[in-house]
Order: sequence, then structure tokens, then C-alpha cells
Amino acid sequence: MQNFIGVYDCKLDTKGRIMVPSPLKKQLMPFAEKGFIVKRSPDSKCLELYTMTAWERQERMISKLNPYKKEHKDFIRRFYAGVKQIEMDPSGRMLLTKDLLTFSGINKELTMAAARDIIEIWDKTAYETVINDTTVDFELLAERVMGDIELDSEE
Repeated sequence: MQNFIGVYDCKLDTKGRIMVPSPLKKQLMPFAEKGFIVKRSPDSKCLELYTMTAWERQERMISKLNPYKKEHKDFIRRFYAGVKQIEMDPSGRMLLTKDLLTFSGINKELTMAAARDIIEIWDKTAYETVINDTTVDFELLAERVMGDIELDSEE
């Protein structure tokens, strides 16, 4: 599994293309030949960019759902809403469709933030609002989420 790193601010051009920042482009290049998947986030007003490998892993999980159960079918429908296959051109640009830009509220300035094996694409102001949300006690959250995980002693 490829884990990406970094948070990058960039701009959307008038045609709806992102110029992927050079450090992120270097991380994405090994996956560019197969293309990428971009979709609505299920829990935030942002987009999620997947490599094909990461997307195939998601699809294997989704394929275990039973489409004859209403809850599963509702999830599948919403999970796949707005899914698009996109490419990164040789100069490092990716075209986002109007419906995805509208969903995410991205107009001009955006943030591409690594989140393990996906890249979240946010309106810059919305990303800063979420990250700087003082109602979230990150210290307590870290303790609840990470506190019971055994740390490897590899070094």
C-alpha cells in the first residue's frame, strides 16, 4: 500500500484543471499510467483521489455488500455517486468535472492533502476550517483512536 505524504496548496485553472504540485506529482507518477479515480467524500465536502490500486481495494470491500439489503444498496449508490476516472497529463494537470467541483465547493484555490493511500482535494478555506476546528480536542481524539494500538519496536 502506498502512503502519500504532504499537504499542498494549488489553484484551479479556468478549464477546471489542477496543476499537481511537483512533490506530489513525483509521488503520483508511478501510478499515472493506469489513471486515477476521483469521487465525492462520503463524510466531508471534499473529493478523494485514488490510485487504481487503492480503488481496486475499495471495490473489493464494496463487492462484499448485499445489494438486496436496502441499507447496503443505499450505501453503494452514495459511495459511487460522482465517481470519475481521470488522468494526469505529462505536465501534471488533472481535470475535475463541474459536478465534482460544485459538490466540493472548489472555485479557485484548493488544498491537496495526503490521507494514507488517497489524496483529499478540498476548497482551501474549507480545509483550513476543518483542520483548525477548535471543537475537536485532538489530544483526546489521538488517545481514543491510537491509545490501545501496540507500537512496533522496529527501528
